[in-house]
Amino acid sequence: MADETSDFRVSITELQAVLLGTQSIDGFLQEVASLAARELGDGLSCGITLQPNGRPLTVASSDTNAAQIDELQYGLDRGPCLTALRTGTLVRIDDLASDQRWGDYAVRALAHGVRSSLSMPLAACERPVGALNLYSDRSHFFGESQTRLAERFTQDAVVAVGIAGQLAAQSVLTDQLRASLASRAVIDQAIGVIMAQQRCTAADAFAIVRTASQNRNIKLRQVAEQIVTGITGRPPQPPPFST
Repeated sequence: MADETSDFRVSITELQAVLLGTQSIDGFLQEVASLAARELGDGLSCGITLQPNGRPLTVASSDTNAAQIDELQYGLDRGPCLTALRTGTLVRIDDLASDQRWGDYAVRALAHGVRSSLSMPLAACERPVGALNLYSDRSHFFGESQTRLAERFTQDAVVAVGIAGQLAAQSVLTDQLRASLASRAVIDQAIGVIMAQQRCTAADAFAIVRTASQNRNIKLRQVAEQIVTGITGRPPQPPPFST
């Protein structure tokens, strides 16, 4: 456990250096989400929520499932992610099948395979700016030791993510979030195409896009654009982004 914690601190220190050395933060946030999902437990999904323009937005996620569960809460305007963000307190769900704190959220999240979750607030200048959300398909996944480990990870990450949260009010980040949102929308379109063609799940479709990206050494968005253009004959259109 001590070695794992040490590895987290080294990784986050490196990510902080990346953030401070570049004007692009979406890649940094994606690295934080991927690192959390990969290192904090088997089979986890992670989403990072910030509030550009005062509205919650998933700016990075380890997979499409995490983004969908986050966005489910935005649509309902309630859920553990939003509670952690708004109250500045950690929110843990041991078994969603018996947790009714957020009404319809439980039924809908269970349909996505979520059984337990952990949402931890992110703050900048002592003000809540977002939340880091971990989702598991196993009940009671986040025991006391696992929760403490996740809290230590978040404490290391919060400084760098807090900087990102402060930048969210600036136009440079707004532009990057617009590009990030457009990129995710294109990838989601491609996933939909593959699901229809292959009759597979969203997770399997995402894996196909990711493998093609790795094998061809090009970005996920480029692979997704080629898939959508090949089917529709036109480049994918970006989603609206209100300011």
